[in-house]
Amino acid sequence: MKPELRYRDLNGYLRERFGCRVQKVSLDAGFSCPNRDGAKGRGGCSYCNSRGSGTGAFALEPDVRTQLKKGIEFYRRRYKAKKFLAYFQSFSNTYAALDRLERLYTSVLEEPDVVGLSVGTRPDCVEEEKLDLLARIAETKTVWLELGLQSASDETLLCINRGHTVADFADAVRNAHARGLPVCTHVILGLPGEEREHVLRTAEFCADLKIEGLKLHQLYVLRGTALERDYLEGRYEPLSLEQYAEWAVEFLEFIPPWTVVQRLTGDPDRKELAAPAWAVEKNRIRNAVFEVFEKRNTRQGAKYACANK
Repeated sequence: MKPELRYRDLNGYLRERFGCRVQKVSLDAGFSCPNRDGAKGRGGCSYCNSRGSGTGAFALEPDVRTQLKKGIEFYRRRYKAKKFLAYFQSFSNTYAALDRLERLYTSVLEEPDVVGLSVGTRPDCVEEEKLDLLARIAETKTVWLELGLQSASDETLLCINRGHTVADFADAVRNAHARGLPVCTHVILGLPGEEREHVLRTAEFCADLKIEGLKLHQLYVLRGTALERDYLEGRYEPLSLEQYAEWAVEFLEFIPPWTVVQRLTGDPDRKELAAPAWAVEKNRIRNAVFEVFEKRNTRQGAKYACANK
């Protein structure tokens, strides 16, 4: 018998909305990032590798429609999915001219059974005209704007070379909300120098902004990154699985119960991972989080009402 699900998961939310299995298909449109190409900084975030936290699919197949069709075929076979969200994942997917973005977004929506978009990007790459474009698409299709926050500490953001501030993120969320666009926030637990109080402060910050979606990731060390140098030289030590599970549950206790938790864990490539070894064990991580929920007899949102009295 499966344990009670103590958070609002993405599969359940999508099934409620569309009445069937809906799967996100990751796409790589060959974008860059202002924190990598010199516009905002050099070298990108300390934990990010040359694939921009994505699949690297663009190098093998630059046509996004072909990527999408292959993904749809795969998920139809594996999960019996019937509908799909086109997920622009790699790098910053609003970091281009408006006409190029419009062509890309509208082209994937022409594919049968694609019910909407998820667009991953940075809070400093969402100018008003780009939000207006997404809002127009959202009049007829599902649209999620996925924004990387990682931490609500400016000191931490500076440490990991994010290239934007907490205030930049809050402004981007408010501008998206003003257009009726739901926001999925990406947060990393275990960032250098962060302790439990940082984690809870980030959770309360997200709750105050009334975000609609959340992705939690463990910080893992990828080969060839600045973070790997820190790890090898003893300046950074990853969280244990047990600590990650405890912090993830405590984080979710402060998140509103209606927020859709789209991820409980990151998904590194085994060949690229330097540490920790447990980061690739997706089911083990999920089970560890479930066990903490059970042990504490708690659930998502358990402390949200108390924090907002």
